[in-house]
Amino acid sequence: MDLYNIKGKSLEQIKRTPFKLEREIQSLVESNVDELFDLEFVSTEFTIGDFRIDSLCYDNENNCFVIIEYKKGNSYSVVDQGYSYLSVMLNNKADFILEYNEAKNKQLKRDDVDWSQSRVVFISQSFNNYQKNSVNFKDIPFELWEIKRYSNNTISLVQHNSDSKESINKVSGGKNKVIEDVSKQVKVLSEEDTLKDKKVSENTRELYYQLK
Repeated sequence: MDLYNIKGKSLEQIKRTPFKLEREIQSLVESNVDELFDLEFVSTEFTIGDFRIDSLCYDNENNCFVIIEYKKGNSYSVVDQGYSYLSVMLNNKADFILEYNEAKNKQLKRDDVDWSQSRVVFISQSFNNYQKNSVNFKDIPFELWEIKRYSNNTISLVQHNSDSKESINKVSGGKNKVIEDVSKQVKVLSEEDTLKDKKVSENTRELYYQLK
C-alpha cells in the first residue's frame, strides 16, 4: 500500500522505512496491543516446554488467550507453527492461567476461559503467496497481519482475510493429529454461527441483513 502527502495540488510519496529487527515490531505492538487489537497484554517471551511465545495476550471480549508471533522472512509454515502453539496451549491450560494470574495479579479460573476461541496472530512486514494461501480456510484459527512503517513516523497494519468456504479439516482428512486434536477444541465462528446464536434476537438478524 502506497501513501502520499498532499502538497497543494501535488502528491509526494511517503517512503517506507522497514523495521530492521523483529524485536522493534514486537516492542511496538506489545506497548499498543490494546489500541491495535483490543487485547490485554499478559507477558513477553513466555516459555513453556520447548516453545517460547513472543507475546501472550488475553481477549476480554471473547474470554480467550491470544498468541502473537512476529516474523521476519518467509521461510516458515504458519500452519505448522500455529497449530503447534495452539496444541501446547490446550495441553497446558493451567500454565497459561497461572501466567495470567501472576502477571495481572488476578484470579482467572479455567472455566472463565473459552478455549474454543483461542487463536494465533502472526505479524510480519510481508507474507508470501504460499503463506497466505495456506491459511485460506474458513475455520483456521490464525490471523495474518502485515505491518509497514513509513518515513513520516506512521505505520499501517493490514489483515489478510480468507475468502474460502472450505474447512481445514476436509483437507487434512484426519491425517494430521495436531490439526485434528486442536480442531476438536478450537472453533472459528462464521457469520452463520454468530447469527444462529440464541442471544441474537430476530430483530438484530433483520437489521444485520438490511445493513449487509
